[in-house]
Amino acid sequence: MESEANFEYLKYLSSSSDSKAIVAELMTAYGKDVWNYAYSITHKRDQADDITQEVFLKVFRNLYSFRCESSVKTWLLAITRNMSLDYRRSAFLRKVVPIGFSPFESAGASAAASASAEEEALGKMALSDTWRLVLQLPVKYREVLVLFAHYQLSMKEMAEVLGVSEGTVKSRLFHARNKISKLKEKKTLGSEGQ
Repeated sequence: MESEANFEYLKYLSSSSDSKAIVAELMTAYGKDVWNYAYSITHKRDQADDITQEVFLKVFRNLYSFRCESSVKTWLLAITRNMSLDYRRSAFLRKVVPIGFSPFESAGASAAASASAEEEALGKMALSDTWRLVLQLPVKYREVLVLFAHYQLSMKEMAEVLGVSEGTVKSRLFHARNKISKLKEKKTLGSEGQ
């Protein structure tokens, strides 16, 4: 959350503030998070690119409307979610996950540096397999897992991004975890039967 402190000045913006520079800083700090979240909803790289660009254009146009009632990250992810859902509604979406592609590369990047190459490769494969299972879930369950596991948002922040109550977030998270467990179990049983 150290980057949140860097944007404390957003509370004090005036018309003389350099909006382009501020948005550039936000893009540097949160661009990858916005893209990954858009991708987790749309499953399309080109749509995630478009959504990311649209999010930061919207931020540029509405920078002075940020009320600091939530964190900058929560605000950006809420905008990303709304734009992603708009894209889903307006375009036909085939649910295809590219083989061997994990949009969440940074999620496992902090694995122990001293691990052997074999351990590291096995860890990446397990992480990639887990994210493939997450991407198979319905959007409402996938969203809470992505926000919780990848972005490490609190229940309150997730509720703000999703526009639902904290109780609904807890319920969705519970059901999402159960669905992932069942998918893992089903995958394990399928691989044993071969």
